Amino acid sequence: MPVNYATPAADQLFAVPGVRLGVAEAGIRKKDRRDLTLVALDAGCTVAGVFTGNRFCAAPVQLCRDHLASGREIRALVINTGIANAGTGEPGRQAAQATCEAVGELLGVAPDQVLPFSTGVILENLPVDTIRAGLPAALADLRADNWHAAAHAIMTTDTVAKAVSRTVAVNGKKVTISGISKGAGMIRPNMATMLGFLATDAGIARNLLDALVREAADESFNCITVDGDTSTNDSFIMIASGRSGAVFADESDAGWGDVRAAIIAVAVELAQAIVRDGEGATKFITIAAEGGKDVEECRKVGYAIGHSPLVKTAFFASDPNLGRILAAIGYAGIADLDVDGVKVWLDDVLVAESGGRAAAYREEDGARVMKRAEITVRVNLGRGNAAAKVYTCDFSYDYVRINADYRS
Repeated sequence: MPVNYATPAADQLFAVPGVRLGVAEAGIRKKDRRDLTLVALDAGCTVAGVFTGNRFCAAPVQLCRDHLASGREIRALVINTGIANAGTGEPGRQAAQATCEAVGELLGVAPDQVLPFSTGVILENLPVDTIRAGLPAALADLRADNWHAAAHAIMTTDTVAKAVSRTVAVNGKKVTISGISKGAGMIRPNMATMLGFLATDAGIARNLLDALVREAADESFNCITVDGDTSTNDSFIMIASGRSGAVFADESDAGWGDVRAAIIAVAVELAQAIVRDGEGATKFITIAAEGGKDVEECRKVGYAIGHSPLVKTAFFASDPNLGRILAAIGYAGIADLDVDGVKVWLDDVLVAESGGRAAAYREEDGARVMKRAEITVRVNLGRGNAAAKVYTCDFSYDYVRINADYRS
């Protein structure tokens, strides 16, 4: 069960004018499950994205980058689960291209106006004929209020669908923001998430949207880790339809700060939902590193703690074996760190200072905190004013079971 997260009801997910979604059961890897999603965009939509830093990036990621770089207006997205189409070489690229061509034929747009996305098992070929056969059903299902179904259709090992909607009043107009994400394992994003899609009916100039999607990713999906593995398929896409009438061409435009903040907040909630649904997770952990010389070294500390199997298993056991946290800070890669100046808290309990155990710390206080479902580890490095947060979860027996059975 996810940690303090439940999928919003369908009526809590708001339609974004200019964006329609349809899903189908194509039977890509398993029968009788929603595994194909088509997103149709009205003319005039602006689209931007960020993608995995994995050098073995999947064929659809390569095509997405190319299609966005071409400057052509994007009119559709197609998303399949079950097969990742990664590690498939030239045949994989041809399969992704054929998928774009099939969508283009159905919608009457060019193949390079389609962005393809895949998630699932790596090193297996994409069944293009199966996808092509399922597309008419997804087309027939296209609706603006279909975010709930789409959130379910992009799941793999997720136990819950992940979706968020918000509205914000700007300059007398209502701006709607809706998004979905998927992911539960192989989560240590680099410029994106497993898969994330966010749409708004604000009008946002392409250069502004390009900057915003990167900023939002850095504040959200680039701050999470479940198991330290960066996927081959990570993609985060942002769509701005402009249908609300609230249009932004420059950061100085009135109301932009409110829209920007709301979009980033949706991205953060989607990213945290992935960690809350981490494979086998029983606890949601925020690692707040502060007092660094720069954000990068704060993130190094956050990820060193968040990646450590020893730290994560201690959290699962509710065992205040806090020396593991100190060890992770020590190997985070800050060569000139003065450990005597470091302080560590579990929630409000000071556990370490002056190079060792805090004088007032009691084991029972640490154990009390470790039993909570949500815990904050705060680390003050004592060497500057920079800060960063990383969100992670514990490692349980179920993480091993889920990944051992992944292909069965």
